[in-house]
Amino acid sequence: MTRKEQKEMRQKQILFKALELFVTKGYAETKISDIAEALNISVGLLFHYYESKEALYLELVKMGVQGTKNSEQAKAENPLNYFETVLDGLLIAAKNKPWICQMFVLMAGAQRPGAPENIRTLALSVDQIRFSEALIIRGQTTGVIKKGDPKALSTTFWCAVQGIMEYHAAFPETPLPEPGWLINILKKT
Repeated sequence: MTRKEQKEMRQKQILFKALELFVTKGYAETKISDIAEALNISVGLLFHYYESKEALYLELVKMGVQGTKNSEQAKAENPLNYFETVLDGLLIAAKNKPWICQMFVLMAGAQRPGAPENIRTLALSVDQIRFSEALIIRGQTTGVIKKGDPKALSTTFWCAVQGIMEYHAAFPETPLPEPGWLINILKKT
């Protein structure tokens, strides 16, 4: 393994441990020393990779924003296919990578008052509900998505996904739902 690969691996270890602790203890309650201790490294070594707890938090929120942007770039002829594809990917990822669910918890917390303002602003740049509202309107026009207030449908869908991800982060042994159950929130019957 090259030195560069070792450095990248250590950065990922630090990020994922910080994510776990920010979710379980809360950002405010997590200290840099907690992260270092959990990784069995010195605080000095941790500072070699990230200059502060806020820098770690910012990097995690950037990851969350990028993940959302990637899903928004998915193009679907049929808007319902977009939701099915994104949801299938999320649920598969949640099953195989527990940090995906933790990222939902982290991003929700970063959007709330109390988060550092620059991080909160970045986290609030993700507005899956508004983005999805336009797709829902298109799907209603083509007849694949049920009638109803598009913002309410989008909010219901994404709040259900958020709730499932948060619950699964807390209780990973809980089975995840079938994607179709959530798609039925939107699907015209």
